[in-house]
Amino acid sequence: MAPDAPARLSAYSSALPTTSLRRTLAALLALCKPNLSFLIVLSTTSAYGMYPISSLLTLDPAMTPLPTLSTSTLTLFYLTAGTFLSCCSANTINMLLEPKHDAKMSRTRNRPLVRGLLSTRTAILFAIATAASGLGLLYIGTNPTTTGLSAANILLYGFVYTPLKRVHAINTWVGAVVGGIPPLMGWVAAAGQTATTGHDTWRDMLFSEDSIGGWLLAGVLFAWQFPHFNSLSHIIREEYKAAGHQMLCWKNPAMNARVALRYSILMFPISIGLWWVGVVGHGFLVSSTLANGWLVKEAYKFWKHQGAKGTARGLFWASVWQLPILMVGGLVTKKGLWDGVWQNAFGSDQPDDEDDVYLDDDEEAIEDAIAASIHKQKALSVGPTA
Repeated sequence: MAPDAPARLSAYSSALPTTSLRRTLAALLALCKPNLSFLIVLSTTSAYGMYPISSLLTLDPAMTPLPTLSTSTLTLFYLTAGTFLSCCSANTINMLLEPKHDAKMSRTRNRPLVRGLLSTRTAILFAIATAASGLGLLYIGTNPTTTGLSAANILLYGFVYTPLKRVHAINTWVGAVVGGIPPLMGWVAAAGQTATTGHDTWRDMLFSEDSIGGWLLAGVLFAWQFPHFNSLSHIIREEYKAAGHQMLCWKNPAMNARVALRYSILMFPISIGLWWVGVVGHGFLVSSTLANGWLVKEAYKFWKHQGAKGTARGLFWASVWQLPILMVGGLVTKKGLWDGVWQNAFGSDQPDDEDDVYLDDDEEAIEDAIAASIHKQKALSVGPTA
């Protein structure tokens, strides 16, 4: 297995002069696991972009002449920066807790703390600084619920998942929860832009009817972890065993393959659910079916051959491509995304349902006013009676 991104950055850093600033920056970036952090940021911002366009923005067609992916570009910036820095903190804690174990695996033995490119003290300070700045940006630019989810994820990944890897195979499910929280963060960050006073608590953000889409997106990332990680871990199962990590890939290979297949199949109902609740349009059913079908096909081969005959690598690469296809497909087919373009191109001859409601209300009000006026005139014409 080729070295991971932190190991490659460490190799680059070690080739630079010891007094070079670039050497230190490269080593610090290696602590962040940039590829993993980028994936997490992508899942977070994609969920933010898929949040339904606010009714306040769509009441007036002139306000949405172009496709609208989010309610606030500034909030998106805070969300992106805050999520990335939070990832840096969690990944640094992960490396701080297992340099001895990383040294036993080919893909991780060149990470910065294993090679001594940074001191433990420097890594601790970096973890604290990135956590404080990341959570601070999320609190200022999004809302407290998003910030709380990010803080919980740092703790869950750094202090629960990481030590659990050497205790029980259930660590993979905990890691999947960690992967599912970022899209929920993105959804809640977008929901906070349209929340009204008194309806903006964490219960409203997480457990209202409007939060179903966020939980479905979290489900996508949760389920995706299993075909992705189970196939990857199978390829280097002997190294995981030598390092003392309790993984299904070597403890129970048959179950490892079954779990990957089960959660690959689960992608279908989750994707349909996103369409059912109105997050995405009909086009998503086509793109998601193709992507999920490919994933299930490779997962079935992986299960059938128990990872042999190249099926583990086949499933791994299918998972690498399936997720971005799914997320980008969701953004492109977002419900109502292209309404502004359609109206500009073809116009809108008939009022929508909401306009009909407003017109009906106005007509009733006018009729009531006329009836009241007629009644008053009749009363005056009759005059007072003895």
